[in-house]
Amino acid sequence: MSTNENTAPKQDVYARVTSQIVNAIEQGVTTWRMPWHTSGKFAFSPINVTSHKPYRGINTLCLWAAAQRKGYGGGEWGTYNQWQDRGAQVRRGEKATTVVFWKFANTSAESQDDSEEHAATGSRLLFTRGYSVFNASQVDGYTPKADANAPIEERIERAEVFFGRIDARVTHLGNRAFYSPADDTITLPPFAAFFTPTDYYSTRAHETGHWTSAAGRCSRELGKRFGDSSYSVEELVAELTAAFVCSHLGLSTEPRPDHAQYIASWLQVLKADKRAIFTAASKAQQAADFMIQQSERTAEVAA
Repeated sequence: MSTNENTAPKQDVYARVTSQIVNAIEQGVTTWRMPWHTSGKFAFSPINVTSHKPYRGINTLCLWAAAQRKGYGGGEWGTYNQWQDRGAQVRRGEKATTVVFWKFANTSAESQDDSEEHAATGSRLLFTRGYSVFNASQVDGYTPKADANAPIEERIERAEVFFGRIDARVTHLGNRAFYSPADDTITLPPFAAFFTPTDYYSTRAHETGHWTSAAGRCSRELGKRFGDSSYSVEELVAELTAAFVCSHLGLSTEPRPDHAQYIASWLQVLKADKRAIFTAASKAQQAADFMIQQSERTAEVAA
């Protein structure tokens, strides 16, 4: 691919992006590290170098996968032309990463919110377009922003406050972590049972992700679309939700102990349906947004 291309080649964007994610998952099978399990320098939300807005949903996942695979040290990304506008130059031979934008036919607005359900709303027709972006580590003439993450102690305190503001019923007992729709309760082992505080908050984010599926919250139903695979997709949604939330909090996340048992079923679903990862990432972004917004609203009321 030529480095002066802003728009990705006209192939099936869904198939190309899904292939990127499937490859990243398959590479992580032996190391127990998926592209959404972040540690150290990867505990960031990728942002666009021009707009300074974070990428969302499937784009976050694609850029995490590329950063982890290639060892990029930061989260700033831009098209070839965007880097040129900043006086930087993409190095010859550097390979781009594909991100996806959605555009409604009857508006000029473009969106990164990867919800394929939008295609069925109103009379508007939704188009998908892939763009080629490069990380700051791939260009010359630009000094990446320093990692501004707060000390880990502050991030853990932020996480404690964040989850404390979410109106979910949580009990701490036993040695299992799960969400029970029957009584709308999240059950977690005691805090001290986890190897690290981050393990606790990552697991809590995962189970709270399941909690958002209830009617009146995100009202997430996957049965019609995925049938017998719905359970695997819901686990994938919760896992991605945890990654998005932990990134928002500046925490690193490690694979959950029960993670390995889901990998094969995830791959089976993604290989069978090229749009499945888009749906999962969209639902996870919705869940993460719900949690973040509820925590922020509670803080505003308290103030």
